[in-house]
Amino acid sequence: MATNSSKDASTDSASAGRSAPTLDDVGYRILAALRENGRLSMAALAERVGISRAGAYSRVEALVSSGVITGFSASVDPARAGLSIGAHVFVTVHPQSWPSFRERVIEMPEVEYCAVTTGEHDAMLMIRATDVGGVHHFSTGVIAQLPEVRTVVSVVILDEVVRRPFILPTDVPHRAPADAIGMTRWTPAPGAREPLPPR
Repeated sequence: MATNSSKDASTDSASAGRSAPTLDDVGYRILAALRENGRLSMAALAERVGISRAGAYSRVEALVSSGVITGFSASVDPARAGLSIGAHVFVTVHPQSWPSFRERVIEMPEVEYCAVTTGEHDAMLMIRATDVGGVHHFSTGVIAQLPEVRTVVSVVILDEVVRRPFILPTDVPHRAPADAIGMTRWTPAPGAREPLPPR
């Protein structure tokens, strides 16, 4: 869709894990087409989906106003843009320090993504750097130095095999239940956590 408008792509993480209303087939086809090429004109989008131009425009407007589409932006290859190293940084936070930890993380430009998680660690950060030294400095000289942080574990990404902008319910294949092979452990997060506010 031809537009230079840019809306913050980060969504309110309070909605994480909640079920959204199911879209119809046309809505999913629109999202799939825009995922492939976000610069499609309304005319091209309408032709691709099989609806009128006016229908395409109203549909996209509805998807934006309902919060399904959160913005339009360019898709950039981090390595070609100069950030050749990516890493996942797993952080354990002191229980009473969540509000200030959130504020600090939101202000860190190296952080591409942050999620509060269950399991051994409390949060996972996705960061980008120009080299391994940048990952080391961020892990030991930035995050580990925060008084809110108890432990830090960094894992350098060797190869990003799949990186999609988003997936849709129509992408998920139906699979018959398989016989249980092993155990899956679900570790709940200790205590209630407020979601990270949007940037």
